[in-house]
Amino acid sequence: MATACTWIVRILGVLYLVALTLLLIGTYGLFGQEQDPLAGVFLMPLGLPWVLWIGGAADAFKPWVAVVAPTVNLLLLTLICRTLRRKDK
Repeated sequence: MATACTWIVRILGVLYLVALTLLLIGTYGLFGQEQDPLAGVFLMPLGLPWVLWIGGAADAFKPWVAVVAPTVNLLLLTLICRTLRRKDK
């Protein structure tokens, strides 16, 4: 169980890094890419359910919360994996 949990955290971490990379490329038009206002769309599903709760945040903070939301999921999954590993021993 702990091995599967570790792989899930790793896969989610890689997907998060890919989504952040696509956000940077699309936002700033790096590598000849056109600037795209929807560059952060791949962060949205990785940050669920936290991105749904940012409706009350100020408009200036919404993009930052959307970028940080997947980190919350990664931290929670890491804590769950550690708890499962302790119970397995």
